Amino acid sequence: MGPKTGLVSIGKAAKEADISRQSLQYYIMMGLLEATKITKTGRRMFDEETIKRVKLVKKLNKSGYPLRAIRELFLEGRTDMKGKGR
Repeated sequence: MGPKTGLVSIGKAAKEADISRQSLQYYIMMGLLEATKITKTGRRMFDEETIKRVKLVKKLNKSGYPLRAIRELFLEGRTDMKGKGR
C-alpha cells in the first residue's frame, strides 16, 4: 500500500491481486469494480478492499461463474445494502 494514503496504482493493485493489468482494466470496464480514487491527473488508485474484491472475482470466475453473473451478484448486494431491495 502507498505510504500515506493506503492507495496503490492499477499496476500494483493488479500485482497484489495476482492478475494482469489488462484483466483488472477489463473488470473495471465490465462494472465489477471501480477505482477507489481518481487523481487530478487521471490515475486510478485502489485500496485494500478493492484488491480483496478483485481476488474474489478471480476466485469466482475460476470456479466457473461467468463475469456477468458475478457482476449481477455484486449489483444485487449493493441494492440490498442500500435498503432498496426486493
